[in-house]
Amino acid sequence: MGRTLRVGLPVLLAALALWYGSYYTTILVWELRKLLSWLAVPLLAAALVGLPWLLVRAVRRRRSTADAAAGGGGAAAAVGCLAGVLGLGLAVWWLVYGAYLQDRAYMHDVRVVTEAVPELSARAPYVVGKAQAAPHLGDVTGEISDITYLPDSDRFATLVERRGWLSGYEVGLVQDVPLGGNSRTQERCSFDVEKADARIGGWFGHNLGRKISAARRWVRFDAGDAYVTCSDGVPVVAVPLKRQTGTLVVTERPAGLALYDGRTGRITITDDTTSVPGPSYPLSLAARQREGTAAVGSFADWWYERSGWDASEDGANEGNESEFTLQYRDKSGRSAYVTPLTPQGEASSVVAVSTVPTRHRGGGLAPMTIHRLSPTWSSPKALVALIKAEYRDVCCYNDDRVFELVPTGGSTWTATVGSEQNIRYRVEGRGQVDGREATCLKAADGGLIRCAYAAPGSPEEQELQRREREKQKPKEDGTAAPGAVGDLTGYTPEQLAELQRRLSEEVVRRLKEKT
Repeated sequence: MGRTLRVGLPVLLAALALWYGSYYTTILVWELRKLLSWLAVPLLAAALVGLPWLLVRAVRRRRSTADAAAGGGGAAAAVGCLAGVLGLGLAVWWLVYGAYLQDRAYMHDVRVVTEAVPELSARAPYVVGKAQAAPHLGDVTGEISDITYLPDSDRFATLVERRGWLSGYEVGLVQDVPLGGNSRTQERCSFDVEKADARIGGWFGHNLGRKISAARRWVRFDAGDAYVTCSDGVPVVAVPLKRQTGTLVVTERPAGLALYDGRTGRITITDDTTSVPGPSYPLSLAARQREGTAAVGSFADWWYERSGWDASEDGANEGNESEFTLQYRDKSGRSAYVTPLTPQGEASSVVAVSTVPTRHRGGGLAPMTIHRLSPTWSSPKALVALIKAEYRDVCCYNDDRVFELVPTGGSTWTATVGSEQNIRYRVEGRGQVDGREATCLKAADGGLIRCAYAAPGSPEEQELQRREREKQKPKEDGTAAPGAVGDLTGYTPEQLAELQRRLSEEVVRRLKEKT
């Protein structure tokens, strides 16, 4: 009885401690489950190796003569070697084929269509929103930990950590970074550092992950999926959650949303993520679904990388090449994670666009749609070089550069031109038409300036034809038309600024010629 207590009591206390430590037990179960899914078949192979050896060894012990024993030893060695080769081969096969099955599991709700991408609204580039966050923080002493685009309000949200080991967040900043226009509205909401003193990756009781595990066990999250919103001056940190499913093939699924109140420090878990503002579907899960498209074909195609798509990793999108959060242009309030895709291999042209909704109801994967493009686009790197060549009078001087190249619906893409503090122009393209890339230069607010090549039948071509007809009217009726020489009333402010810049350059050039 005493020995039972000495052994059983520590074991019971250890089990209670592990159960109470929900945060660490959750991490342990997640990692063990992933590990066992990969080791299940190799362990079976090991059993196949050990069982014949044990049987032969038992037979050897029953034999009494030396010759029989020697024969049994040779048989044991042969059986052991054969089982070892088969077991090792089975283990290697499962490690490879299991990865293919995992990609196939993420391909469950993927549709590949030839329909055009729904119309999407352009937004300010992510790097611009990131660059403009720090100047608007005022006297905040913390450090920026995360920046997220909120498609519902067309704003960028910034989460700032308070300095110190045993501290949480300091403020949440939600700012308007317009793509054309002068609005610079912002809202800053402060955390109660006494009551809401936890953050993602914090120490001990100041760890937000620990608080979430205490509210709901067996769920985890990626730090990059979290974002902040401000509601009537109250900061709320939204953390999209994930759960594990499967036995031999373990995958992740959405598991609701954790809301951390920045004033009270209270955690609320909700499964109705559609009512929460912001991209509540885990971005990391959308990225994993996109990566799973490599298994769209057979196992041989997956192994030799003959199927599926990759995110483009060159040109203006380098470092931020996938899962662009964009709002649909139909005023429905819906938004999606959008990624331009290139085929696997050496080809770098954009041939498809993937879309995953930023909100999803239920515990299954959100539907992913792969839209095949016709016509296709050149690679982002080639498009950046094309923009610099065709619009060299506006790109790129001083700190100006070509920013994100993102899909904006149909077969169109949009690239922004300017500096991190001032977006001046946008360039829109429609893919390779008649052997060349169709592109048009527009003002930041979308007003057409000119086209290097307008696609036949496009709205840009129709606008240019209308302008040409307006220019021809004075020759027909002898009156001056808006926008004609001597009448500048038909010009937009951006066109007037462009005209002023060209005029100044021409004056400087002529003065240099005289000298």
